[in-house]
Amino acid sequence: MTSTVKVNTLTVATGCTMTLGESGKTIALASGASQTGFGRTGTVDWQTSSIKTATFTAVNGEGYFCNTAGGAFTCNLPAGAAGSIVSIQDYNNTFDTHALTVLPNGSEKINGGAGAIALTTEGQGLTLVYVDATVGWRAIEEQSYATAGSTFIAATGGTITTSGNDKIHTFTGPGTFTVTSAAICAANNVVSHLVIAGGGGGSGGSGGEGGGGGGAGGFREVKSPVTPYTASPLDGYPSAPNRITVSATAYPITVGAGGAGGTYTAGPVFCGTTESGKDGSGSTFSTITSTAGGGGGNGHVSPNPATGRPGGSGGGGGSYSGAAGAGNTPPVSPAQGFNGGPGGPGSPGYAAGGGGGATAVGGCGTSTTGGGGGAGATSSINATPTVRAGGGGGGSHSAGNPGAAGPGGGGAGGDGGAGTAGTINTGGGAGGGGGTAAGGLGGSGVVIIRYKYQ
Repeated sequence: MTSTVKVNTLTVATGCTMTLGESGKTIALASGASQTGFGRTGTVDWQTSSIKTATFTAVNGEGYFCNTAGGAFTCNLPAGAAGSIVSIQDYNNTFDTHALTVLPNGSEKINGGAGAIALTTEGQGLTLVYVDATVGWRAIEEQSYATAGSTFIAATGGTITTSGNDKIHTFTGPGTFTVTSAAICAANNVVSHLVIAGGGGGSGGSGGEGGGGGGAGGFREVKSPVTPYTASPLDGYPSAPNRITVSATAYPITVGAGGAGGTYTAGPVFCGTTESGKDGSGSTFSTITSTAGGGGGNGHVSPNPATGRPGGSGGGGGSYSGAAGAGNTPPVSPAQGFNGGPGGPGSPGYAAGGGGGATAVGGCGTSTTGGGGGAGATSSINATPTVRAGGGGGGSHSAGNPGAAGPGGGGAGGDGGAGTAGTINTGGGAGGGGGTAAGGLGGSGVVIIRYKYQ
């Protein structure tokens, strides 16, 4: 049986002690009643049902969430009395865009100084207690925690597209992939990525010989299990060195340029000078580096043919049996590319070898036909099946046939003319030149990052 006793007025003599309630019991105030004289515990009552969006006057003992998304405004402090307390908190990380001004009452101070203060830090919160006329309102606690909690990654940088529940960041030039919030679930922080270096340039012809095709830029890919798409055969998951687990930080991105084509400088018969194709430049994302494609080797009168340059994929050898450049240099697993093809033996076509591609070696030159560029690899990381990192075809003299472009952005060799450039942002190797013509320019690389965002 429960008894209720109603007390209207209770008077206790000075110096006496009165105990209300029993141990383990609760004393409750009636609806509509208020209390005085019990003091505060140093905390505030947060006004969660009244988010502030315009200038207002605070009340002692209350805390306020302030939303400045619509513009800056002011919190007027109440008249101070010793022990008065007010708290303020950025509602949704907008104080850095529109400040909240905190204004004391009359001539009262804040932290010992006269005048208002401005809260301008994203996520900033502040608790003020009134001490006395000398110090006024004193900040006893301040923080600026703005990181948003999420089950998924939030990030910026590059050109952003979506595919299903995934976001895709494509970098066609240098930039920064900035993770503003990591996922709570660790598996969602493993990102898919494709990192392709710049392709090698094709060699120039050597007056009568064909130049080697440029090797494709290194091709490195990892597909995270949480991002559903069809990866290339070079998917490096689950090997630990290839995986990247991101955190809330900035990741600089480097996208390699394609290598320049070699040129021919005329001289006495068989004594002109020819440049081999130049290597491309590497691409990087976090701990992943893809090596530049190797330049094609220049053709030359036997016994001095030029060897193709090593790289992500190797450059093709020059005519007169120039040796092929080595691919997957330095070695990684899975291999980032393949060797170029050797140059042909000489007359009548004086044809050179093709550059290596991401999934195949460059073709061998013959006495009449330049070697074709090695095939690239197909990945749907950008939501569309796309073949990239094909090698460049070897060049030939006008009496022969140029090497075909490697599928995936490689350039065709020249038949007594200039080699074709590799396709931009594929890492394709360039075609070698024929006769006295220049080699093509290697294709630039690309970096693509994909992750689950919802």
